Amino acid sequence: MRKILVIHGPNLNLLGEREPDIYGKVTIEDINKDLEKLAKSKGVSLRIVQSNHEGEIVELIGKAKKDFDAILINPAAYTHTSVAIRDAISAVAVPAVEVHLSNIYSREEFRHTSLIAPVAKGQVSGFGKMSYILGLEAAIGLIKK
Repeated sequence: MRKILVIHGPNLNLLGEREPDIYGKVTIEDINKDLEKLAKSKGVSLRIVQSNHEGEIVELIGKAKKDFDAILINPAAYTHTSVAIRDAISAVAVPAVEVHLSNIYSREEFRHTSLIAPVAKGQVSGFGKMSYILGLEAAIGLIKK
C-alpha cells in the first residue's frame, strides 16, 4: 500500500481558535478526518504529524525516503524561513506537495516568498481545508502514475 507522510507545521494545533478570520473555524482534527477518509477511499495510508519544532520536521522528512511515497506538508511559518526544511525535502527526493489554508500571496509581504515551493512538486493555497484535500489528491496522483 502506498504511504504518504502528512506534516502540519507550527501553530496548526491551534486551528479553530487561532485567527478564525484568516484560518476559519476548522480544526486540525477536522482536516485529519477528511484526509483519512480520502486516503482510505484511494487505497493509500497516511501518517499524520503536527510539530511546532523545525528540527523534528527536518528529521521526519529525512527519514521519509525509506517509508513514504510522498509528503503533504503545511510548513506554516517555516514556509518563509526554513532553509533546513527546504534542504531536507530536496535531499530525500520524495515528491512533496505544499499546502496552505490561507492565500499566502494575499497576506503580508513577508509571506509571499516560499522557500519550500522551489523543491515541492506543487503548491495549493487559499482554499481553507480544501487546500489539504486538493493537495492530497495531487500527492496521490503523483505516486499512482
